[in-house]
Amino acid sequence: MLRRMFAVMLSGLLLLTAFGFQGAGAQSLGDQKATEKIRTKVLKTGVGVNARVEVKLRDNTQMKGYISDSNQDSFTVVESGTGSSRTVSYSDTLSVKKAGGGVSAKTWIIVGAAAVGAAVTWAIVKPAVCDGGAQSRGPC
Repeated sequence: MLRRMFAVMLSGLLLLTAFGFQGAGAQSLGDQKATEKIRTKVLKTGVGVNARVEVKLRDNTQMKGYISDSNQDSFTVVESGTGSSRTVSYSDTLSVKKAGGGVSAKTWIIVGAAAVGAAVTWAIVKPAVCDGGAQSRGPC
């Protein structure tokens, strides 16, 4: 009887090791750095309705909304579609990306200034180069 019980326990132990039984371990140094980077990004983004983010979790779920609260271990995201809030741990988060609002005003100013500069340059340079329309080649 003792021999049979020993054989069953030994086979069970072999099956556990064969199927990759893993004990719970602490976070690795890379995971700790990633968690700290996410925490910094959340704190930099801030809280409130204007702190819009897109959050991707380690279980491949995604959330879009704004950060309503943040502390040392977790932050709370209020989803924009449903209005429901969910508290997320920094260690469960894969990435946090600030939700874009499209092209910024600064970019539009630069594009507008470039367009005006091109138009003014063309209006001044073309008459000087074309010599009153006498040339038939070139930019005329």
